[in-house]
Amino acid sequence: MSGAVSVVRHGDTYLSLKKALEICDGLRDFRPGDRILIKPNLVSWDFDLPFPPYGVVTTSAVMHALVRVLHEGGYTNLTIGEASLGIKGSVAGKIFGVLGYPKLRDRYGVELADFNEGKFEKIDLDGITLSVAVKALESDRIISVPVLKTHNQCKVSLGIKNFKGCLNRKSKIHCHGRDWELDHTFPRLVEKLPAALTVIDGIFALARGPAATGKAYRKDILAVSRDVFACDLVGAALLGYDAAEVEHLAFYARRNGRSLDLSEVEVRGEAVEDHRQYLENDWEWTEDNTGPVGFRKRGITGIALRKYDNSLCTACSKLYNPMLVLLMSAFRGDPFPGVEVITGKRQKASPGFNITVLFGKCACDQNTGNPNIRKAVAVKGCPPDLQEFERLLAEEGIRCDYNQYVRFRQHLYDRYLGREGFDMALFQVPDD
Repeated sequence: MSGAVSVVRHGDTYLSLKKALEICDGLRDFRPGDRILIKPNLVSWDFDLPFPPYGVVTTSAVMHALVRVLHEGGYTNLTIGEASLGIKGSVAGKIFGVLGYPKLRDRYGVELADFNEGKFEKIDLDGITLSVAVKALESDRIISVPVLKTHNQCKVSLGIKNFKGCLNRKSKIHCHGRDWELDHTFPRLVEKLPAALTVIDGIFALARGPAATGKAYRKDILAVSRDVFACDLVGAALLGYDAAEVEHLAFYARRNGRSLDLSEVEVRGEAVEDHRQYLENDWEWTEDNTGPVGFRKRGITGIALRKYDNSLCTACSKLYNPMLVLLMSAFRGDPFPGVEVITGKRQKASPGFNITVLFGKCACDQNTGNPNIRKAVAVKGCPPDLQEFERLLAEEGIRCDYNQYVRFRQHLYDRYLGREGFDMALFQVPDD
């Protein structure tokens, strides 16, 4: 039998979390004086355009409640750590500020650690070497606080996936390999770290995650366990997924002799089936892999935008949707002039196209000397620059309109305005 997982309806965040911890005995192994690292999911933020955080990042409500419960229990050696990356440089510190974490520092003495500004140590993970934040390696207990969300490259992003945020930028890119699967990298990391507790923040759930382009739902559920794997099995089920179809969970189970059978998990509190809701994790592409179905619906032809694979790293993933919108903005009714768009570390240019757009350093490197390319538009950079992308396409007569992307981003934000339960106050630590 796996470790107990508590599933609790969310009402008052502090009381709901306290109940969830109590019924699964979540703090049983914690000791006063333990160096406790709390790892939220702060995958991204946008400081320039409207950004709806619902289902994308861990709510400040849950983080505040967790810190309060720990502090009241005598656990005062607390650190909140993350390695968020923007398009250029580290942004974890700025995100901490937006979410009100300095109040947790001032009120409870919590240390705020931007891992990217600290030290990393290379460790061998059974044949894969990754650089892990020293803060994580030196902790006695790590509490993973992921969001209840789907992921377009690995189906779900929960407690185990959240540990990928303990890696430096180079190692995160390395996880998205050309010759290995993303799903077979980050699960190894959990085996080397003191994963003591998982708190899945299901106030919101996100379909077609992990970014704000997905659709959020008010879910009002918390799942908590000392067993990170069991908690992820429950989280996957809440999102409508059998763990056996989530490769990183199946990989972890094979390596650690665990069962993927949810019936072997002791669930306390709410029944999982009462809250199961299937949320799509991916975007639909055309059968011939020429672009999103949305392109076909708009009558966009003359272009083949090959679907991303899991070798596309987070930095380029953040730019993938803007690239799509920019390409749509360039469509004026006439077909594109025979364009193929290549991304990631595996895709290779096909014959028969007049223009091949190589989006990012990896796509450029992968297609060096490719005889199928007639005219290359190499948008170099790690990650590439959207203004450079726009400029290079304009030289080929393909004129994008960045303002359409700005309007699209405003639409993503506006669709939650006035909807019951979508309260930005949940992403701000309250005053005393």
